[in-house]
Amino acid sequence: ISAAVPLEVDDEPCVVLMSSTGLLARTADQQFEQVGDTARANHDVIISAVPATNRGSIGLVTSTGTVIRLSVVDLPALPAVDGIPALSAGAPIGAFVDLPLGESALCLTTLDETSGIALATANGVVKRVLSDIPANKDSWEIIRLDEGDQVVGAIGLDEATAETSELVFVTSDGQLLRFAASAVRPQGRAAGGMAGVRLTPGARVTSFTALTPAASSVVVTIAGSADALPGTDAGSIKITPLSEYPAKGRGTGGVRCHKFRSGEDTLVLAWAGIGPARAATASGVPADLPTVLGKRDGTGSPGTTPISGLGGQL
Repeated sequence: ISAAVPLEVDDEPCVVLMSSTGLLARTADQQFEQVGDTARANHDVIISAVPATNRGSIGLVTSTGTVIRLSVVDLPALPAVDGIPALSAGAPIGAFVDLPLGESALCLTTLDETSGIALATANGVVKRVLSDIPANKDSWEIIRLDEGDQVVGAIGLDEATAETSELVFVTSDGQLLRFAASAVRPQGRAAGGMAGVRLTPGARVTSFTALTPAASSVVVTIAGSADALPGTDAGSIKITPLSEYPAKGRGTGGVRCHKFRSGEDTLVLAWAGIGPARAATASGVPADLPTVLGKRDGTGSPGTTPISGLGGQL
């Protein structure tokens, strides 16, 4: 008797997506049209997207510097859409991986011979790792962390892309540092990385990414109070073209990127990438961002709702 529905999924190309709320899904779409805030939906802030095949594997990078292998076919399949998909029909990361308390998922990565990852820690360490994937393991570490440190940002970055990419750090005291990714030589999985950004006492890295600078590259910074409970302070928000910030050398302190208002003493969230940027609350509900660009080292505009997720175009 023939089955009404094929029991085996064809190994076709797809893209695996992860939302700011920790939902995972795959889509057959290979290209995503740039869209603004005109058509928003819940869970549409995508913080990571990687090419894959339906029956292949990808990696999930966590804050402990661990890569966890995931089977793509287990992920929900989304229908094709115009623009950026919303992941309301996705599945939570917890359905596939049981992360210990305090460990969080940061990004997705490909698992092939050209794979690479750039990552940074809260204490300002940076590292690039090229393809070194154990064939017989479901998880493996990609950095040796100092006691008390953790990975706060990671992104897929292969050797070819690194030649034209920059690394961008944003720190909790309102500094931004950008420099060529080629300034960080690749290391093996067991290495501990190298100096990325110089931090002032008490500061930490809030945001880290790698990107190829473009005219539409922007930086979003959200300031608030370190004493406020997470998710309760709307803070002040600023969007500034990345080009406003001059590049500095690896291991330096960067330049001022956000001036604090009265009652603010920290950047609670930051993001750099291809605009238009988009934001969401902790539950995935779309949130408004300023429509007017801010000065390089100016203050932000008062927010209307606490934001916990930032993203841009794919």
